[in-house]
Amino acid sequence: MLRRIEFLRATWVIVAAIAVCPAPALAQSAGPAAWQNDLTPVTAADWNYDFAAHLLERAGFGGTPEEIQALAKMTPAQAIARLVRYEGTDVSRLAPFEHSGVHDPGIEPFPPSRPAVTDLAKQTGEALGIKVKPTGNRRLQPVVDKFFYWLRASVLETNRVSYWWANRMVTSPRPLQEKMALFWHGHFAVNEPKVRDYRKLLGELELYEKQGTGNFKDLTVAVAQDPGMLTFLDAGVNVKGAANENFAREIMEMFTMGVGNYTEKDIREAARAFTGWNYVDLRFVVNKDQHDDGEKTFLGKTGRFDGVDVIDIIMQQPVTADYIAGKIYRFFVRQDLSPALQKQLGSVLRDSHYEVAPLLEEIFLSRDFYSSASVGAQIKSPVELAVSTYRKLGLDRVPGVPDFNSATGALGQRLFSPPTVAGWAGGRSWITPGLLLERGNFARDVLFPDINFLPPDRFTGSGEIRSVADRVRQGMDITAATKPDAKSGVMAESNMLADRDEDFNTRYGSFRGWQMAIEKVKPIPRDTAQVNLARMVLAEHPKNTTQAVDYLIRRFMRVPPSDDARRILVSFLDRELGTADISVAQTYLEEPLRLVLHLIMSQPEYQLN
Repeated sequence: MLRRIEFLRATWVIVAAIAVCPAPALAQSAGPAAWQNDLTPVTAADWNYDFAAHLLERAGFGGTPEEIQALAKMTPAQAIARLVRYEGTDVSRLAPFEHSGVHDPGIEPFPPSRPAVTDLAKQTGEALGIKVKPTGNRRLQPVVDKFFYWLRASVLETNRVSYWWANRMVTSPRPLQEKMALFWHGHFAVNEPKVRDYRKLLGELELYEKQGTGNFKDLTVAVAQDPGMLTFLDAGVNVKGAANENFAREIMEMFTMGVGNYTEKDIREAARAFTGWNYVDLRFVVNKDQHDDGEKTFLGKTGRFDGVDVIDIIMQQPVTADYIAGKIYRFFVRQDLSPALQKQLGSVLRDSHYEVAPLLEEIFLSRDFYSSASVGAQIKSPVELAVSTYRKLGLDRVPGVPDFNSATGALGQRLFSPPTVAGWAGGRSWITPGLLLERGNFARDVLFPDINFLPPDRFTGSGEIRSVADRVRQGMDITAATKPDAKSGVMAESNMLADRDEDFNTRYGSFRGWQMAIEKVKPIPRDTAQVNLARMVLAEHPKNTTQAVDYLIRRFMRVPPSDDARRILVSFLDRELGTADISVAQTYLEEPLRLVLHLIMSQPEYQLN
């Protein structure tokens, strides 16, 4: 009962804390308030462990005391060169993504819907590389099975890509490379439900990994020509005489300039410039017969522009550098950004010809970055929360339990599934009463793994598919196995007429597609977090519970809890151990420490960095 009371107390303290601005004054060793908005570089005399920890939190995902100390021993310029320029780091040990081999070239081009694929099969006698059976019952069933197979397989393989990326976030000696990839993933947002091809999503991620701190103009062109983005923004219907404005609008509104810096005519003219841009499988192509090569007037300039020309003109607008610099600043520093400071940062980006690394160095070296206004002023995103937790625990890989994708998705951020082209709202949108409980649940599931866990890559949550699977295993034929169960209500009423078309059975295809996907897609390893808190704490030689709690606070929190919360944590550990003397409790220290760390991770300050 006491444990439950402590957890509920922590939860409601979080609610109260987020109702007002986070209190950066609680942050450990922040710079003075006068440093706010000052881009003057910090000096070696200013540099200390806490500044290094803050840098690693924001330019990465936090780290162990040893990793922080390594940065603290450097000068500020050396520490930032290591993070931004990757000096002295080697990522050769990071393995490339291991494909499961689920893609079949015959799938391309993948039809937009099940009716589209069956219509194609009826018209041509073949679809998705599968020929229609000459005679017999359900002549199109293999085609339908293949359609559902690819839908399932792409989702499952995308989840594996997410795990691969999360492991890079946890283990890479270049954390900023992964943090920038996360930023661009939210900036140039595409999602799996629309793209429906894990290879395109992986390709975009690899693009961000390679060019994330490079030239923004080059990155924008590369993204605009990327099959993932072309799919997401419907480039296939952007043709001469019927230009699709969606692509051009998002490039200006979301990716480069921001709302209000262009006209509707600019959108129409830019859309004409992008006509004919398309892809074949994973290759960018320009269909010249679909490209409008006529004269266009865009943002005050006239010419026979194509998409690259449009992007070049966008980069010439002063507002573009200001907009991008501001967005990068808000991601890495704080939401509160004055117009004057944004102009200064925009100038840095323009003067460097849109090279991102000099802007990052300017930000991370500045007094403003270490000021009391900036330290402890951000709410961790779900991915940041999970990854920073694993890094601070000193793990060498992401646990399979809890499932990373399910856990971060429950908190509001699932990789490769941003809700819209605008990405995730971020900031206080990460915090609601329900999401706060989920954050506590995440910490619990890391420290006390769920013994009832079912791996989502081996178990479908669909009751309808499970019902069909059970009936097939009982020996029923397809018709009987897929017949709606009126008593249980397992089958949706809207699906009850699906069997009228005897050429195929949609419900069986959905079941069979899932079955085929599980057979092909490699499983995600399902080990739990290998944590030994007792060994971690005892290595610091604490004499009493106060010192043990203080060590956990120092290791895991960049913004310490209130004095009252700290006293409660110490008292809780006293009661769990039955003593305040750590030497007496060495043999049964692990579980009480896990309970205390769960409470620490449920504190309002743990949500901040």
